[in-house]
Amino acid sequence: MQIEKIRALADLMKETDLQELLLEEDGVKIGLKRPQTNTIVNTAIPHPAETQTTIAPPVVAAAPEQDFDSMVVTSPMVGVFYAAQSAIDAPFVSVGKTVKAGDVLCIIEAMKLMNEIVAEEDGIITEIFLANGQVVEFDQPLFKMRRVI
Repeated sequence: MQIEKIRALADLMKETDLQELLLEEDGVKIGLKRPQTNTIVNTAIPHPAETQTTIAPPVVAAAPEQDFDSMVVTSPMVGVFYAAQSAIDAPFVSVGKTVKAGDVLCIIEAMKLMNEIVAEEDGIITEIFLANGQVVEFDQPLFKMRRVI
């Protein structure tokens, strides 16, 4: 693995505020980890009449439950989630849309490359876990689909 590629990965981690990255390429494994910093994720500004500062807890999506007719599409990489080809285009999928194997579900941008994520099976989108432009981690749930038999 070239040093330029490692530097690009480190820059990507800094830009997207990733703490850890694991990558395997051509039989070479590399792991990068940034030191954690203590930051407040979400702070509410008190109304002047209030005498106490309120700190809202960070919002964390629970991992979706799996059932026999459903499957969860997860991210194969770290990057930025895009629901559409561009800001003016309609999203690739929406809740209730029927998709066929091979249909594009979203795009994940990683290291300035746009990677199409496609459906592996026919199904109906029942849930979308991310908003457009959100940073996504490896193996993070993207969509929940009900299988079409």
